[in-house]
Amino acid sequence: MAIIEARGLTYIYPFAEKPAIEDVNLAIEEGEFVLLTGPSGCGKTTLCRCFNGLIPHFYGGRLEGEVIVAGLRTTEHPTYELAKHVGMVFQNPENQLFALTVEKDVAFGLENLGLPRDEIRRRVDWALKVTGIYELRDRAPFELSGGQQQRVAIASVLAMQPEVIVLDEPTSFLDPLSARTILETVHQLKRELGITVILVEHRLDLAARYANRIIVMDRGRIILDGEPRRVFLDDRVRLVGVGLPKVIRLYLALKRDEVDLGRAPLSPEEASELILGVLKSDRG
Repeated sequence: MAIIEARGLTYIYPFAEKPAIEDVNLAIEEGEFVLLTGPSGCGKTTLCRCFNGLIPHFYGGRLEGEVIVAGLRTTEHPTYELAKHVGMVFQNPENQLFALTVEKDVAFGLENLGLPRDEIRRRVDWALKVTGIYELRDRAPFELSGGQQQRVAIASVLAMQPEVIVLDEPTSFLDPLSARTILETVHQLKRELGITVILVEHRLDLAARYANRIIVMDRGRIILDGEPRRVFLDDRVRLVGVGLPKVIRLYLALKRDEVDLGRAPLSPEEASELILGVLKSDRG
């Protein structure tokens, strides 16, 4: 069942001359882990803003077509109502952290919904524990590292218990190890909680292993949408300037040298396993 549907979606920002996204049609099913990528300025972030109602309620502009989230048309429901269904983690966590303590930041959205105090306490404790930052609850967000701040932002969204979490390049300000930890945390939460994840990311080496579907955008349109191995082997990915994961480039280089791994790997671990299989086969 589709949790998000976009039909004929076109959007033009105020004072802009051309659409940021144009004639976008897609359906995202419950429980999917979707990786959304494409060159800078292709419309990824704009599309995500449509999912939680920031477009058109906050940004204005002209919207054509429709977006339906959990059965709700985004144009007909306010952002605070849509936030119960779609949570968004921004590129820079400092943009959504402002309270004096981590605990208060995570509780903020729940307090705005007017939930009972006992329910707020239960949800905040749960969100802090599942993101591994319970011991930081009394710390000030500005004292934390970038990776810890991003976990606080994710906890703030999880506490709202949405069906969909949208992460807009959450690893941009992080070193590779912190980025891997954040993506691993999101993947684990997706498995345990059954939430739908939409990840906007350009660091495909880190993100490819987690996705069961990849959507590639260019100039405001979706040009590819499908299973990761199939999408990465499509020539259009390279033509629009998307950086292929190193393991895919290795697979293609070996194939040119007539070494067939059988399938395109999505992680170094998988590539190592496939190469060892070929070596054992040759020895046999």
